[in-house]
Amino acid sequence: MRTIVVDKVASVTQACGLGHELRIATENLPSEEGIVVVVEILSSKANYNTLELTSGRMAKVNKGDIVVGALGHRKALFGFSGHVPETLKAGDVIQMLNIGGVLGICDSANPDKGKPFDCKVLGVVLTFPYLGERIGVPARAGYRKLDLNAPLETHGVPVVALAGTCMEAGKTAAACQMVSRMRHRGLTVDVFKATGVSLRRDILAMEDAGARNSMIFTDLGIITTTRAVGPALTRTMITDISAKKPDVIVFELGDGILGTYGVDSILECDDIRKALTGVVLSANDPVAAWGGVKLLRERFGIEPCAVTGPATDNAVGVEIIREQMKVPAHNALSDGAALGDCVISAIGLDARFPVAAAN
Repeated sequence: MRTIVVDKVASVTQACGLGHELRIATENLPSEEGIVVVVEILSSKANYNTLELTSGRMAKVNKGDIVVGALGHRKALFGFSGHVPETLKAGDVIQMLNIGGVLGICDSANPDKGKPFDCKVLGVVLTFPYLGERIGVPARAGYRKLDLNAPLETHGVPVVALAGTCMEAGKTAAACQMVSRMRHRGLTVDVFKATGVSLRRDILAMEDAGARNSMIFTDLGIITTTRAVGPALTRTMITDISAKKPDVIVFELGDGILGTYGVDSILECDDIRKALTGVVLSANDPVAAWGGVKLLRERFGIEPCAVTGPATDNAVGVEIIREQMKVPAHNALSDGAALGDCVISAIGLDARFPVAAAN
C-alpha cells in the first residue's frame, strides 16, 4: 500500500467521491469489472484524447498523466472494443476504452478514433470502510450494487423510452429536445440512461435541457451493460425515479436495438413493455428507420409513437417515414418542439399540459 497523487479522476468513478491523493494497493490486484484502478498514460493522441471528469468537464489527456478509471469491457460499433484482463498486476499495460475512463485490453479500434491510450497499471484504489481500522478494500464504481431481482413500479408515472438503430443515431439530441419541450409546457421531467458504456455526458445534457433528476447504470455499479443486467437496471431506475413523482420519465437506451449492450433484452420483457407509455425511434437513414420500426412492431410488439434522427434531416426522409411506415416523423434539431408535442400527445398529457397561449 502506498500514497499517490493523481492528475485526473474519470467520471466512471464518481460514486467513490475520490480526491487527488489516494491510497493504492500494488500487489494482489483483483481484475474484475468495476474495480477502480490508477494508471499512467504512456502515449499521446491528436484526436479522441479527452477524459470526462467527475465534474462533467472534459479534460485533455497527456502522456505522463496519472489517471483514475475503472475496469470494464466495451463492444462499440464506432469506437474501441475490449475486455477486462484475466489478471492484473502493477506494471501491466492496458488501454483506455472510452472517454468516461473505462480501462481494459483493446481488441479492436475504429480508424476514425486512432489507437487508444496505452496505460501502465500503478495499482488499485483502496477505500477504508471500517471505522478505526486501517484495512483497505479495493474501491468499486457505483453508489450501490444492482439487485438482479429488482421489482418494477411506475407509481403511475408515464415512461418514454428512446431507442436507436445504432450508436450515434441522434438519441441524446432527441431526448434533450423532448425534455426541453416538456419543460416549456410545464412538465417536471426526470431522466435516466439504461444501457451503454459508462459516460455521464448524455444525462448531463438532459439535465442541461431541463431534467430535474437523472440516473445512469454506472450508479448501480455496472460499467458496461449486457443482456444479463439490462432488464434489472431498467426496472430499478424506473422504480427509483418514479418514486420522486415527476410528471414524466424519459430514458435513453444507449447503442442500438440489435447492439450488444442489452437493449433487446429490455424490450423483450413483458413487464417493462407494459410500463412504457411511449417509444421513440431514432434512425440514421430511411432504411434504418424502416428496419427499426419493423423490429419494434414484429419482434417486440411495440408501436413507436415517433421517428427522429438523421433519417428526418430533410423533408424527403420525413415524407418516406410518414407515408411508408405510417409513423409520425420529426427532426429533433430543426423541429424539436413538434417532436416534443407529438410525444406529449401520444402519452396522453395534452389535456393536463396544454400548449401555452400566445401573448
